[in-house]
Amino acid sequence: MTPPTTFRAVPGQDELAAMNRDLSFHPRTNPNPKVLTASQIDSFNRDGYLMPFRVFSDAEIANLRHYFDGLLARYTAEGKDSYSISSAHLRHGRVWDVLTNPRVVGIVSDLLGPSVIAWGSHFFCKMPGDGKTVSWHQDASYWPLTPSKAVTVWLAVDDADHGNACMRYIPKTHTLGHLTWQLSETDESNVLNQTIPGAEQLGDPVDVELRAGEASVHSDLLLHGSEANSSSRRRCGLTLRYTSGDVRAYLGWAEKGVVVAGDPPPHWGNRPRPDDEA
Repeated sequence: MTPPTTFRAVPGQDELAAMNRDLSFHPRTNPNPKVLTASQIDSFNRDGYLMPFRVFSDAEIANLRHYFDGLLARYTAEGKDSYSISSAHLRHGRVWDVLTNPRVVGIVSDLLGPSVIAWGSHFFCKMPGDGKTVSWHQDASYWPLTPSKAVTVWLAVDDADHGNACMRYIPKTHTLGHLTWQLSETDESNVLNQTIPGAEQLGDPVDVELRAGEASVHSDLLLHGSEANSSSRRRCGLTLRYTSGDVRAYLGWAEKGVVVAGDPPPHWGNRPRPDDEA
């Protein structure tokens, strides 16, 4: 039976501001990586991201896409939108399987160390012509975690390219600390409620173009976002969130945790695979 959840799904800005969070980049050091090369780790420290990684074969990602199609149909039938399938590993065993997949865990373990907690999973699905943007932001702004040692793996469920509004990174911005943002709650076209004005003055954006089954990985402090999908093609990605075991989570977010490497830290939960196979 799946345990109940009591965490605050969307922390308030006042709550986050009251926390003494360390929102500075901590360079990764790993003299003996198992999956990545030393050059890739240096590149991550310098640029804040790595890509692409082939995680799933064409057949495997086609199967996952079919699963997501069914999940999306179920959620939309309940009146929810294509961005609402969040913390999915807490309810859906198939997403828990992707989050804990050794091919993904191997990559993030080389960046995070021997103790790794998987804690987040969210489908970001831009439907054809949906008009929604994801403004420039830093993931760490939204999360009651400290210190800032989280990474996101962005798995392409569909092909993602400039034509259907792939994600974009601004390299090296992860080293700038926590940047000043503005609320954008009145902008209905923005999936998020924050935006960082003048972000593109900080560097030239890079398109995160991925084939279905490929993934990128980025720091929680790296500026990223995406434009509206004006094409006739869907663009779905599954974000998978990980952090090192020494990180502390507040507002009940430790309950989201799944230990994927190392011994279970006492301050994190370790969610079992949910029974729901849907």
